[in-house]
Amino acid sequence: MAMELFHTPEGVRDIYDKECARKLTVQREIGRVFHQYGYEDIETPAFEFFDIFAKERGSVTSREMFKFFDRDNNTLVLRPDMTPAIARCVGKYFMEERMPVRLCYWGKTFTNNTSYQGRLKEITQTGVELIGDDSSAADGEMIAMVIEALKAAGLKEFQVELGQVEFFKGLAEEAGMEEETQETLRTLIENKNYFGVEELVSESPMPQQLKELFLKLPELFGTLEQMRRVKGLVHNERSLKAIERLERVQEILKTYGMAEYVSYDLGMLSKYQYYTGIIFKAYTYGTGEYIVTGGRYDKLLVQFGKDVPAVGFAIVIDQLLLAISRQKIEVFTDQIDALVVYDWEVQKDGIGLAADLRKKGKRTILIKKSSELSFQEYEDWARKKGIQTLYCMEKNGERRSLCLI
Repeated sequence: MAMELFHTPEGVRDIYDKECARKLTVQREIGRVFHQYGYEDIETPAFEFFDIFAKERGSVTSREMFKFFDRDNNTLVLRPDMTPAIARCVGKYFMEERMPVRLCYWGKTFTNNTSYQGRLKEITQTGVELIGDDSSAADGEMIAMVIEALKAAGLKEFQVELGQVEFFKGLAEEAGMEEETQETLRTLIENKNYFGVEELVSESPMPQQLKELFLKLPELFGTLEQMRRVKGLVHNERSLKAIERLERVQEILKTYGMAEYVSYDLGMLSKYQYYTGIIFKAYTYGTGEYIVTGGRYDKLLVQFGKDVPAVGFAIVIDQLLLAISRQKIEVFTDQIDALVVYDWEVQKDGIGLAADLRKKGKRTILIKKSSELSFQEYEDWARKKGIQTLYCMEKNGERRSLCLI
């Protein structure tokens, strides 16, 4: 029983020592990018009322949430998604704001995955939300921030894939497809299930030209030029406008000088139903999962009383750190500058030295010398911790210093 107390529940883990330092450093560097773009910090509670993440808001399913009750018998959930929580805040605190609202955050999200998926149930996310701007320039700003943030974290090789949910919705509307069928087809396309798409489409009553286009959807990824070729096959305005929106975003990214990081996927869809336009994900090698997800959600805020467009993204810090580790990218973290070891007879001098070093901005550890440990053991420990300088205050008043780096 005692040994069980040392273990964490399935799906969560401890982060400590250098790994924790790297995580905080990466978060800080990404946050600096957000602030440079003028985004302001916001924090939301780790748990909220269940209705904030209800099905009609397009977040995760009820069975994937951690649910519990308060003393008044209200159903609460650990937040599975940051965006609806921030949408609630915007509806509460920025209802009268007529200018675009720029918010950034970092926090934990919780998803009750099955044991067989092997995924973390608690993950750290950091991201931004731009509220009140429906322009393609806002979409372009999101992609530019993603690229700059990943570069600030140390990544050099990554790809941002852009999609457009309106393209699929336009085709489904043209085909007269029922909502339930749309959802099934959306899942099949998102999972690149070619055989499933073929079976469903062949059984659905629609023009042959549309059937062929749905069958091509899982393959429609690559350059924007390849996406443009699809225009000749499309006969509804909604899908055509979706491609035109991607073209405008491409031009904006060229202006930013970041178009080389971007590819396109008209078969990209999302399990989050609140996305209404451009969507995107970022990938790199070293992890099989995406490290960024985001998109436009113009109809979510109206559910919280403020009818304004919005776009945003979240960086999955856990997956990003995994990629950084596997790519052997060095993250420079703050190091301990000094270790002061003193004999109890000169405690006053030891405390005084440590205080002086700290006033000079040096991170300093102060330790009273143990009779059971040798000076060499203190030196070895200091080297292991990456400490720069070791000071030893002897009981005879002598002070020794040793530069370790």
